[in-house]
Amino acid sequence: MKAVFIKSFRPDLDVSVSEVAEPAHLQDEQVLVRVKSAGLNRADLIQARGHYPPPPGYSPNIPGLEFAGEIAAVGEAVEDWKIGERVFGITAGEAQAEFLLTDGSLIARIPDNLSFNEAATIPEAFITAHDALVTQCGMAAGDEVLIHAVGSGVGLAGMQIAKANGCFVIGTSRTPEKIEQCKNLGLDVGLTVGDPPFFSEEVLSASAGKGADIILDLVGAAYFQENIQSLALRGRLILVGLTSGAQADFDLSKVLQKRAQIIGTVLRARSKKEKAAATSSFVRDIIPHLISGAIRPNLDHVFAAGEVVNAYKYLGSNKTFGKVVLEF
Repeated sequence: MKAVFIKSFRPDLDVSVSEVAEPAHLQDEQVLVRVKSAGLNRADLIQARGHYPPPPGYSPNIPGLEFAGEIAAVGEAVEDWKIGERVFGITAGEAQAEFLLTDGSLIARIPDNLSFNEAATIPEAFITAHDALVTQCGMAAGDEVLIHAVGSGVGLAGMQIAKANGCFVIGTSRTPEKIEQCKNLGLDVGLTVGDPPFFSEEVLSASAGKGADIILDLVGAAYFQENIQSLALRGRLILVGLTSGAQADFDLSKVLQKRAQIIGTVLRARSKKEKAAATSSFVRDIIPHLISGAIRPNLDHVFAAGEVVNAYKYLGSNKTFGKVVLEF
């Protein structure tokens, strides 16, 4: 089969589409998916540079965390899935290939109103955002939610989920154009962040002095002190990404005074049981909104699989608004 293959791990991304062996033996609880489209994530770029290897059992040379396709075969113990069904889901690796073996508990049916390319933009971003905001932070109607990198895949997903749950959403971006695009999708307040970043006063002003009940942060160290300043009493800061680094100095007394919670999360390294639970919650809470159109996929650009180098370069350019997809 054809697959995206990392030939060597280096900064200039030595990747191509190559012929590789098809997946190994189908186990009883697994399904074989014929991948039609695969979403790209920044984790793929980091993996290609040699800094984010997959968990044991997955090839470090074949990236890919999310996919959309058709079931090509099912294991003997699989009862909920049939050959030919359209499905999408998350995996710890190897999604950027023509075929993928995955557990039957980690996939969901694609709504009829979505194409494979649209569906491929959804699993990683929306499961991550839903798990962070709803499952871990207990987001509820009326909450003030601050989302950093709001024009990214997870940021856009989080914004739509928060709005669908009746929250007031403040979003930040380093790009004014992305802020305007997000406002067209329902963002209540958009803040353009400079270097060094200062946004806490604007967050407090936008929330009538209260601060954010929940902060969804994909940036990390550079925003940490301002995040603590921006939190409301009993606010929750959840760290999903560390694009600006992992080391930050801050005043612990502020955390005590606000009775704040600081939560770290990662999806890729979780157990199958945990991922299955997150997928089930996604099916329960997000799929109905996708069917109704209240939540929409965030598709920026589709590249043919053979254009993988251009796709990776585009993803790394920071010009994207939403998700980049490889089409097989």
